[in-house]
Amino acid sequence: MSKTILTIDDSASVRQMVAMTLTGAGYTVIEAADGAEGFAKATSNKVNAIITDLNMPVMTGIEFIRKYRAHPSSAGVPIVFLTTESDEELKSQAKAAGATGWIVKPFKQDQLLAVVKKIAGS
Repeated sequence: MSKTILTIDDSASVRQMVAMTLTGAGYTVIEAADGAEGFAKATSNKVNAIITDLNMPVMTGIEFIRKYRAHPSSAGVPIVFLTTESDEELKSQAKAAGATGWIVKPFKQDQLLAVVKKIAGS
């Protein structure tokens, strides 16, 4: 059975690139355009990992993580940021909110696959 990954990003092209990379490796991908849509999809589907952007309209990645981590379905679900930001303060806020990891855009497909395989399994 394939693992399901939720990708949350306000950029359709980034979502498409992440989805193409992961589906090509055998993962099932659910897409959301912002943190609020991501929260709805994360709590109504069984997901094995989440990849989220930081800067998004409606609900930022950190706001999403704080809200999702308060929900029982988030237990054991790793969350990785995929963002252009590399500020150490933002990284510590993300970690404090419950993020598992951080990838800086632009990403290499093999790097993304290695991280997802590590956090979600294959």
